[in-house]
Amino acid sequence: MKIAVTYENGQVFQHFGHTENFKIYDIEDGKIACAVVIGTAGSGHGALAGFLASLGVDTLICGGIGGGAQNALQQAGIRFFGGVQGSADSAVEALLSGSLNYDPLARCDHHDHADGHNCSSH
Repeated sequence: MKIAVTYENGQVFQHFGHTENFKIYDIEDGKIACAVVIGTAGSGHGALAGFLASLGVDTLICGGIGGGAQNALQQAGIRFFGGVQGSADSAVEALLSGSLNYDPLARCDHHDHADGHNCSSH
């Protein structure tokens, strides 16, 4: 299993389509075997699902995520858990233990974030 987390300064980054980094976790025997931070090289929104698929990712943990990105992930065969906040490492551990607190309806439907809008609040 390979898990990707939208990543910034140790935390789950709150907007999938704007993430500049993913932390990629290789899972073996239900535990983290290794983890590495990988830059997206400017890929955005629709291109990110293909980027993750090319890395062999099968699961994504993120904050807010738009409908188009959700569809692209589904088409790429990547499960996703949106609406997650806090430490990226803790989120992966929680997923592995079956206790991840996520929002299956987490969406970001617009892109005007000038007023301090946080996509994970959808």
